[in-house]
Amino acid sequence: MFAKSIASAAVTAVALFAQSSNAQVTATGTMGSTNPPTATLGTAINQTSYSRLISANSIDDFCIFGPPAAGVTIGDSEAYEVAWCVQPRNNARVIPDGVLKAVHFVKTPLYVQVQGWGDFTRLNIASGDEGGELDPHGATGDGNPVGGNVTSNVSGTDVHYEEWMNYMSYSQFCLRICTAENSTYSAALECQHTLDEMGCQWVMPGDYSQDTFTSCDGDSAYPPGIYPLANGSTSTFAQRYTGTYTNAAGSTELWTVGETVTPSTPYSVPATSNCQTFTSVGNGIASLALSNAGSATGAVSGSSSATGSASASSRSGSSSSASATAVAAASGGSSKSSSSAASSRSGSSGAAASATSSKSAGSSVTRFGGEGLGSVMAVGFSAFALVAGAGAFFL
Repeated sequence: MFAKSIASAAVTAVALFAQSSNAQVTATGTMGSTNPPTATLGTAINQTSYSRLISANSIDDFCIFGPPAAGVTIGDSEAYEVAWCVQPRNNARVIPDGVLKAVHFVKTPLYVQVQGWGDFTRLNIASGDEGGELDPHGATGDGNPVGGNVTSNVSGTDVHYEEWMNYMSYSQFCLRICTAENSTYSAALECQHTLDEMGCQWVMPGDYSQDTFTSCDGDSAYPPGIYPLANGSTSTFAQRYTGTYTNAAGSTELWTVGETVTPSTPYSVPATSNCQTFTSVGNGIASLALSNAGSATGAVSGSSSATGSASASSRSGSSSSASATAVAAASGGSSKSSSSAASSRSGSSGAAASATSSKSAGSSVTRFGGEGLGSVMAVGFSAFALVAGAGAFFL
């Protein structure tokens, strides 16, 4: 199903990265002013909420960021995105059933990740927007969105984590929350946020199959842009940036980071195990799905479920029930095939190849603008540097 990482170089959470003063896994900042004090399941549905607290707990209990008003791009609205959650939680907006067309949740030793496909125009992203990156840093250091925070309960209790990244486009999403670090790679490196132009499948490799819903355990991927070499060292890719500066003589000169060498794939796509397959992901709130009308939601009924009886019973206080039939019918009719999606998406897979680590001839590529870049760049005009030596980042 997936390409397996090289065993001799596998990343495992064997020891916390305690030697570095910069090591940080749990969040130390304050809760954003728009957010509830803590992550809470079963809060009131408020589709005008400005909460910016997202969580990633399971295949049917996670959140992503999206604009608060319709028809804007991620690049233009990244500073004020709001939380959209599968279940009513965190005083956030709720993702209507039928929006999500494919979801793949994976828990690894170093992070929890969820990725997939959907009609995110229904979460206010402009149609055709190739997307952008949300993360706790941003152009000003205050976060994109400002005050955006994340939690996960995969450790057994809700924990606020420091490092995370969420890429959103009108049809694709991926979210990684770094929940641990080891003696080799810090959480900040595993959730490296300076490679936003590369897209989901390159930065957060995993299963991007369409029209499927899975939950798995998995190996941790190498940090984005890290390429182990045969001699035991590593090489690191950095995105191309250009600008100007004034030299000592008072003249303006051009500086450039990066070269016109584009890596085609991440180092590897991590192996997964203990996978479960579901028919759909949702919350069963019929009135919510119908109020956000679309052809895919017409069949949703009040008895629909997120992922079946097992996950429904584990979410006491949530609004789903044990039947998945209605939601499956709602999401199945409008999902795109691989070929049609590629042509209408401009290829939403970033500069990486597909989940099988190969890019078919003629497929196009989505560029995820973020960090205040403000525009989406074509592949032919983006370049990257291969930097020898571990940890050699420019940005």
